[in-house]
Amino acid sequence: MSRDAFVYRWVVPADSPAIAPAYVLAVDFGGTKVEAALVDSEGRLVEGSRHRRPTGRNATVPELEDSVGGVVRAAFAALPEGARVIGVGIGSAGPIDRTRGLVSPLNVPHWRDYPMRDFVAGVAAGLGLDVPVTLEMDGVAITMAEHWVGAAQGVDNVMGMVISTGIGGGLIVDGRVITGPTGNAGHIGHVEVGDIEGEDTFGSRYALEAMASGPHTVAWAQHQGFAGATGEDLAAAYAAGDPVAREAIARTGTAVGHAIASATALLDLELVAIGGGFSHSTPDLFDHMRAVIANHYFPFVRKVRIVPSALSSEGPLIGAAALIHRAHLLP
Repeated sequence: MSRDAFVYRWVVPADSPAIAPAYVLAVDFGGTKVEAALVDSEGRLVEGSRHRRPTGRNATVPELEDSVGGVVRAAFAALPEGARVIGVGIGSAGPIDRTRGLVSPLNVPHWRDYPMRDFVAGVAAGLGLDVPVTLEMDGVAITMAEHWVGAAQGVDNVMGMVISTGIGGGLIVDGRVITGPTGNAGHIGHVEVGDIEGEDTFGSRYALEAMASGPHTVAWAQHQGFAGATGEDLAAAYAAGDPVAREAIARTGTAVGHAIASATALLDLELVAIGGGFSHSTPDLFDHMRAVIANHYFPFVRKVRIVPSALSSEGPLIGAAALIHRAHLLP
């Protein structure tokens, strides 16, 4: 007899006590900050549970552990009375090793093969939590968030992207998350894009992140005479009509557009949802990406839609929670 011949259902008697609300303790670790919050089964952050501490290129291992441990403990302290934590989800800048739970964020050089999953599990155990701890690349997390409650709802061939201090990405193909054996599938920031040359800060000058992340876009503009220091400065100059700022944004948007075109040609994507601080510099950034797609020689590539994230700054934390709440999508 087929195992599908029977359907089992849990029936809760009317006089039974209500099931305690289930939350995930979500952690988002990036190149400038780490955040944690409690997220419910509908993808909503618990008010007062979101906490943030710095990371950064110069942070030492003890400082990084203090930041991560601090936000985890602070978020847990906001657990509503009578509620329960069913798991801890961690989205981290990569590369990662998902099998061993290790992280090596490019913009945090003091963490190389750092046992992030075990460290957070130890912090959770100290809080009395004996729950699953899942680690995935931050691009995977943000893609799962967009697919769950964001701009990619109902779309089963999706790439999520973050354009910020770095450039990350994740993939859902035919409704399933693609991680690859190491957990680094979707690392769109490190595809090489044509002959556009970026900053020599790591790896290859021709990697997308080396030319199109927020700091690298600003650095290129500075080489052309721009006097500002931040992505916010560049956005303000762009709005004021500064020609160097406008060229910098066009260059970045074009590079990202080429990367998206390549990913779509490979995977037949339907939608790309993009978040991250620098993606908000100007709506024109998306116009430059879309122009590349519109001129592509393959009709099936021209069909891909490029849209802003629908989740604002909460997306990475919602995505980290999705690693637990929507674990059925993971391999």
